[in-house]
Amino acid sequence: MCVIETSPVIETRRLTLRAPQPQDVPRLAVMADDYDIARMTCRMPHPFTRRDAERFVVDVSAQDPKKGRTFLIEHERLGPVGVVGVFESEDPWPEVGYWIARDFWGRGIATEALQGALGWAKTRWRRRALMSGHFTDNPASGRVLEKAGFLYTGERRPRFSLARGEPVETRMMAWLA
Repeated sequence: MCVIETSPVIETRRLTLRAPQPQDVPRLAVMADDYDIARMTCRMPHPFTRRDAERFVVDVSAQDPKKGRTFLIEHERLGPVGVVGVFESEDPWPEVGYWIARDFWGRGIATEALQGALGWAKTRWRRRALMSGHFTDNPASGRVLEKAGFLYTGERRPRFSLARGEPVETRMMAWLA
């Protein structure tokens, strides 16, 4: 029998991935209110307000653990620095997505967090394949996905960006456990 964790915590070398809590709302609101982050995601609005952060925390707490899990990325010295999530999507395999606050770009945090989430998805969530994608104008995200073991599928598809208000060409990538 598979036991579903109600609030898993993932530890990596420098990071703790955990459920966002109400006390994280002010920091989330500040970090996520950056157009350069929001425009590289499908679902993040811009501007991102305190109310959006509150709704995000509530929505995450209501997630069905069989269909997805969202983690706040907390650095051992720097505190919360971003978010990573795995969730069922319209694709045959679940999807993974992430964002890192601008002040923490280029430090390997996204790769480390993604690798931690992938390990959890394989061992605890029992998934053997995941999808992800990055907008073609965000090659840095593609490099993060490659470092975490994702491979380009050869497929490009338009995916809607809420912050941009339009579809954006997306390179689809797959990870196999």
